[in-house]
Amino acid sequence: MQTEVLLAPLRETALLAKQAATLDRMTGGRLVLGLGVGGRDDDHQVAGVDLRTRGRRLDEQMALMRRIWSGEPYGDGAGPIGPAPARPGGPEVLFGGFKPPALERVARSGDGFLSAAAPSWAGGLFDTVRTFWKEYGRDGEPRIVAQVNAALGSQDVIDDARAGMHAYYAFTGMSDQMVAGMLTTPAEIRDAITAFTDLGADEVVFYCYGRDPDQVDRLADAL
Repeated sequence: MQTEVLLAPLRETALLAKQAATLDRMTGGRLVLGLGVGGRDDDHQVAGVDLRTRGRRLDEQMALMRRIWSGEPYGDGAGPIGPAPARPGGPEVLFGGFKPPALERVARSGDGFLSAAAPSWAGGLFDTVRTFWKEYGRDGEPRIVAQVNAALGSQDVIDDARAGMHAYYAFTGMSDQMVAGMLTTPAEIRDAITAFTDLGADEVVFYCYGRDPDQVDRLADAL
């Protein structure tokens, strides 16, 4: 069970820690908490959060959530916040992002990286994450999860998926480029898997913009 991605700076920290720990217990330690800072001004406006300080807020949130998950008192007269997560120290945490501060955050306070980049430039992001990981003296390797936008099916299904994706990314001013990168054939799906495997990704997650549930079966058939 994985969030990809939950915008932590928009949420109250102690409640988020409690919700995550609860889900971790309910799933027997299978929760993977994928976190990001977000980039939409309107999201932050309605949440009452300063867009300019979202990265700093996430760092502060992670320190507090780790403390809550470890069972330490919240502080200021408040005791520990339960439940205790199933996974000691809290659920696995993956961070999304593109800029160096976000990539460094993976090594400083996370367990892995969520990449929404195409294979053509994801390799550089992977390498940067692994470099920070070593610089921070972390054991093993960071978990690398790649994200691919996809839609398989009839032309109507694909057109509808493209329209939905275009609307979603309109705020970036780059929606045309994003839509152009959507994978729409089994061959493209297989090529992406091969490319990310060659780059050392541990997993590839497909974002299916098609609204019909048969997407899952079509992806399975493509692989």
